[in-house]
Amino acid sequence: MAYKIGTKCIQSGYTPKNGEARILPIYQSTTFKYESSEQMGNLFDLKESGYFYTRLQNPTNDAVAAKIADLEGGVAAMLTSSGQAASFFAVLNICSSGDHLISSSTIYGGTYNLFAVTLKRFGIDVTFVHPDATEKELEACFRENTKAVFAESIANPALVVLDFEKFSKVAHAHGVPLIVDNTFPTPINCRPFEHGADIVIHSTTKYMDGHAATVGGVIVDSGNFDWGAHAEKFPGLCEPDPSYHGIRYVDSFGKGAYITKATVQLMRDLGAIQSPNNAFLLNLGLETLALRMERHCSNALKVAEYLAKSSKVAWVNYPSLKNSKYYDKAMRYMPDGTCGVLTFGVNGGREAATKFMDSLRLASIVTHVADARTCVLHPASTTHRQLTDEQLLKAGIGPDLMRFSVGIEDVDDIIVDIEQALNRI
Repeated sequence: MAYKIGTKCIQSGYTPKNGEARILPIYQSTTFKYESSEQMGNLFDLKESGYFYTRLQNPTNDAVAAKIADLEGGVAAMLTSSGQAASFFAVLNICSSGDHLISSSTIYGGTYNLFAVTLKRFGIDVTFVHPDATEKELEACFRENTKAVFAESIANPALVVLDFEKFSKVAHAHGVPLIVDNTFPTPINCRPFEHGADIVIHSTTKYMDGHAATVGGVIVDSGNFDWGAHAEKFPGLCEPDPSYHGIRYVDSFGKGAYITKATVQLMRDLGAIQSPNNAFLLNLGLETLALRMERHCSNALKVAEYLAKSSKVAWVNYPSLKNSKYYDKAMRYMPDGTCGVLTFGVNGGREAATKFMDSLRLASIVTHVADARTCVLHPASTTHRQLTDEQLLKAGIGPDLMRFSVGIEDVDDIIVDIEQALNRI
């Protein structure tokens, strides 16, 4: 039966059989027992599927990954220990030393640093381009060794809404996949695969968990990109893997080739697995994701409208506001809502912003976003402080920008808290 997405949040991934636990069990075990060494050997050779070591696969993790794959409309998914690990693995699965990646410049500061600094140490070069760049400007970024294009569906914290069709069209014209971080809108509000994306990642730490209880990430494969048609670009997927007796992932695993390689090769060697207990807690968050996203979005819109009318507020950026430059794109790709995060600046610049944040009572100053609780942060001095002034401007982050993550409390209480804090500056 084809369930709607709100039902999938609860029912997908795990279906208990007669007499089994109704709630997804926590398989808190590193290892799994077998009766023969032959069976174990076949598992290590990828000749059979099954569980033998949690770093590679675990029933709890697999059930949660399957749920997220279903929510996104993908064929397979893999949980990681963090959103950063998901970003790293998604790229490293197809990029090697000497390769090139194109990335949107308006991305999370940690991801920017991963690409601009750490990937260079691996011999992977990255070109950053603004997501509002023209098709011609985007085309100019490609090289012979370009292996992927990366962007965020809604940029953190610039809140730029990605033009999926433009990015996917150009990426596919050059025979490479589009990787999209869909953390902010979640699959409840945006389904990138329906607009041309090939790989989707999430920091599950954010809305998917929703309660600031677990750090995690996920990679989801659409199964739509034809790796074999561009075999010369993706030897890791299309040529024999000597660490598995010459197996070719595209031949042996078809549409599951990308996630299989990420699991049995990268996770095997780098080990950034999500714990089964964290996966269990993530699943609890997923069960209410549709409900929470509706509340986050309705609250955020009311807060944005309130701020837009305040004489103490210099500017407000929220894609669902009708005067936003990204409103049309938001309605095109996310007609039911965007996310619960907005940005704004107060008159008086950074000093006034600091006083405003310090005066909040309900909203917390935390290095977090997309939580059930309302929280606020000054990205230029925290999450993006490693960037230069020039890089900050390219990322869409001014010195007065405050990232305000609207929670699911009563919106009247959130607005009262904002009002009393504004009155103190």
